[in-house]
Amino acid sequence: MATSLLQVRVEESLKDEAAQVFERLGIDTSTAVRMFLKRAVMENGIPFRMTLPKTPYQAERGYRAMVEIGEESEKNGMSEMSLDEINAEIEASRRERQVTGK
Repeated sequence: MATSLLQVRVEESLKDEAAQVFERLGIDTSTAVRMFLKRAVMENGIPFRMTLPKTPYQAERGYRAMVEIGEESEKNGMSEMSLDEINAEIEASRRERQVTGK
Protein backbone atom coordinates (compact mmCIF):
# COMPACT_ATOMS: atom_id res chain seq x y z
CA MET A 1 0.00 0.00 0.00
CA ALA A 2 1.38 3.42 -0.95
CA THR A 3 1.92 5.96 1.80
CA SER A 4 1.87 9.73 1.75
CA LEU A 5 3.27 12.43 3.97
CA LEU A 6 0.90 14.29 6.30
CA GLN A 7 2.21 17.47 7.88
CA VAL A 8 0.44 19.23 10.72
CA ARG A 9 1.54 22.37 12.50
CA VAL A 10 1.07 22.40 16.29
CA GLU A 11 2.73 24.17 19.19
CA GLU A 12 5.97 22.45 20.12
CA SER A 13 4.91 22.09 23.74
CA LEU A 14 1.69 20.31 22.68
CA LYS A 15 3.66 17.98 20.41
CA ASP A 16 6.12 17.17 23.22
CA GLU A 17 3.40 16.58 25.83
CA ALA A 18 1.45 14.34 23.47
CA ALA A 19 4.61 12.39 22.59
CA GLN A 20 5.18 11.74 26.30
CA VAL A 21 1.64 10.39 26.65
CA PHE A 22 2.04 8.17 23.58
CA GLU A 23 5.39 6.90 24.85
CA ARG A 24 3.76 5.81 28.11
CA LEU A 25 1.18 3.98 25.98
CA GLY A 26 3.97 2.27 24.05
CA ILE A 27 3.38 4.00 20.71
CA ASP A 28 4.94 6.88 18.82
CA THR A 29 3.20 10.00 17.55
CA SER A 30 2.91 8.71 13.99
CA THR A 31 1.16 5.56 15.20
CA ALA A 32 -1.21 7.64 17.34
CA VAL A 33 -2.11 9.84 14.37
CA ARG A 34 -2.69 6.78 12.16
CA MET A 35 -4.93 5.31 14.88
CA PHE A 36 -6.91 8.56 15.02
CA LEU A 37 -7.35 8.62 11.23
CA LYS A 38 -8.38 4.95 11.04
CA ARG A 39 -10.90 5.42 13.83
CA ALA A 40 -12.28 8.55 12.12
CA VAL A 41 -12.88 6.48 8.99
CA MET A 42 -14.55 3.71 11.01
CA GLU A 43 -16.79 6.21 12.84
CA ASN A 44 -17.38 8.28 9.71
CA GLY A 45 -16.56 11.35 11.80
CA ILE A 46 -14.47 12.59 14.69
CA PRO A 47 -13.85 9.57 16.93
CA PHE A 48 -14.76 11.31 20.16
CA ARG A 49 -17.66 13.41 21.38
CA MET A 50 -17.57 17.06 20.47
CA THR A 51 -20.37 18.64 22.46
CA LEU A 52 -21.00 21.84 24.33
CA PRO A 53 -21.99 21.61 27.98
CA LYS A 54 -25.73 21.71 28.64
CA THR A 55 -25.31 23.83 31.77
CA PRO A 56 -23.73 27.28 31.76
CA TYR A 57 -20.15 27.69 32.83
CA GLN A 58 -20.03 27.77 36.63
CA ALA A 59 -17.57 30.65 36.97
CA GLU A 60 -20.34 33.20 36.49
CA ARG A 61 -22.33 31.72 39.38
CA GLY A 62 -19.21 31.76 41.55
CA TYR A 63 -18.49 35.35 40.64
CA ARG A 64 -22.04 36.41 41.48
CA ALA A 65 -21.78 34.61 44.83
CA MET A 66 -18.56 36.49 45.64
CA VAL A 67 -20.20 39.82 44.75
CA GLU A 68 -23.16 39.00 47.01
CA ILE A 69 -20.82 38.05 49.87
CA GLY A 70 -18.97 41.34 49.41
CA GLU A 71 -22.21 43.31 49.47
CA GLU A 72 -23.39 41.51 52.61
CA SER A 73 -20.06 42.11 54.36
CA GLU A 74 -20.37 45.82 53.61
CA LYS A 75 -23.91 45.91 55.03
CA ASN A 76 -22.71 44.15 58.19
CA GLY A 77 -19.66 46.40 58.60
CA MET A 78 -17.23 43.56 58.03
CA SER A 79 -15.79 44.47 54.65
CA GLU A 80 -12.63 45.97 56.14
CA MET A 81 -11.75 42.96 58.33
CA SER A 82 -8.19 41.63 58.07
CA LEU A 83 -7.47 37.98 57.43
CA ASP A 84 -6.44 37.57 61.07
CA GLU A 85 -9.76 39.03 62.20
CA ILE A 86 -11.69 36.74 59.86
CA ASN A 87 -9.77 33.70 61.12
CA ALA A 88 -10.42 34.75 64.73
CA GLU A 89 -14.16 34.98 63.96
CA ILE A 90 -14.11 31.52 62.40
CA GLU A 91 -12.25 30.05 65.38
CA ALA A 92 -14.66 31.69 67.84
CA SER A 93 -17.61 30.28 65.91
CA ARG A 94 -16.07 26.79 65.96
CA ARG A 95 -15.48 26.98 69.72
CA GLU A 96 -19.06 28.15 70.26
CA ARG A 97 -20.41 25.20 68.22
CA GLN A 98 -18.32 22.75 70.24
CA VAL A 99 -19.73 24.13 73.49
CA THR A 100 -23.34 24.16 72.31
CA GLY A 101 -23.02 20.90 70.36
CA LYS A 102 -24.36 22.40 67.11
